[in-house]
Amino acid sequence: MPQITVDYSAELADAFDRPGFARALHEATVEIAGARPPACKTLFRPAGQTVVGPDSDGHAVVHVRIGLLAGRTPETKAELTEAALELLRRYVKPGGEAMLHASAEVSDLDPSYRKFERE
Repeated sequence: MPQITVDYSAELADAFDRPGFARALHEATVEIAGARPPACKTLFRPAGQTVVGPDSDGHAVVHVRIGLLAGRTPETKAELTEAALELLRRYVKPGGEAMLHASAEVSDLDPSYRKFERE
């Protein structure tokens, strides 16, 4: 915990500093939501194609989902969401005429959430 998933348009691969974003988001998650630094995990998933409205060209999409154990207030979740959006502004720099559509959400992990670690 937290489980962070970032879906992004594949054409952003060279315009998205993913390691820098992940490190900065982990720091924000620790500061805002009280997570432990070693518990922060981010998975990046490039999307082969995105469509916005009727268009498949000229748009790029990034969506961040942060799953936390239950117990954070709505205000804490909103603050973390805003921090994620601000970090996207800093770490995603699409070139050309592409319109960037960025979004983020923070939600509670299901009570069934479990994990293990192995070396």
